[in-house]
Amino acid sequence: MADDSQRLISEVIGSYAAIGDSFTEGVGDPGPDGVFIGWADRLAVLLSDRRPEHEFRYANLAVRGRLLDQIVEEQVERAIDLGPDLVTFCAGGNDILRPGSDPDDVARRYEAAVADLTSRVPTVLLCTGFDTRGIPVLRHLRGKIATYTAHVRAIADRYDCPVLDLWSLRSVQDRRAWDDDRLHLSADGHTRVALRAGQVLGLEVPADPDQPWPDEGLRTPAEVRRDNIHWAREYLVPWIGRRLRGVSSGDHVEPKRPDLLPLRP
Repeated sequence: MADDSQRLISEVIGSYAAIGDSFTEGVGDPGPDGVFIGWADRLAVLLSDRRPEHEFRYANLAVRGRLLDQIVEEQVERAIDLGPDLVTFCAGGNDILRPGSDPDDVARRYEAAVADLTSRVPTVLLCTGFDTRGIPVLRHLRGKIATYTAHVRAIADRYDCPVLDLWSLRSVQDRRAWDDDRLHLSADGHTRVALRAGQVLGLEVPADPDQPWPDEGLRTPAEVRRDNIHWAREYLVPWIGRRLRGVSSGDHVEPKRPDLLPLRP
């Protein structure tokens, strides 16, 4: 349950800027117009429902594939200049996925950005990493992700930031919370994250983000093997190829909502 301070946060939010990478852009949650929706857009709807019509304003500066330093350079100052009441700052995940990356060093650079944001934005919500124990390939990085998550929580304590704790969100451990590429959330996964973010900010959300998934029949070992082969061919090999070529999925991609505008026309 949200405490009084969290309820106060939600009452004063009239504008919101989201910064980050593919997670915040909404990859895995396509809209009818071909633009991704995602948890940040869904959170903006929850926040706007508490304000008079056309009063709430929202920007989403996130771009898929961005590393922490790119997010800081391209998005942080822009978000501050927009003057929102709330910024969500989810970054560093792509850095942690890189071979040889040091979560302590990533956290040091992340904290510098948090210090800048919190000095000039009323409320800054930070995001931890996911628990990847059930995700192929990423399960091997669980220790690094856990270390980075511990840093994020400590930074949040130092700067008095609310935390969207994705590590503890049990519902996203289900494979149905993830897109076919197993790297990005599905529409249902994004919805559950938005509901949890709303709770963190003190909103009364319309559903429990950790409600159990419907029962699903057991898959045979042959079905699992077939799915894994398809995933490796369609997603893993191309992903590795992009890394080897130094190509990002976000090359030539622009933010989908670069300005603070009313959420609904």
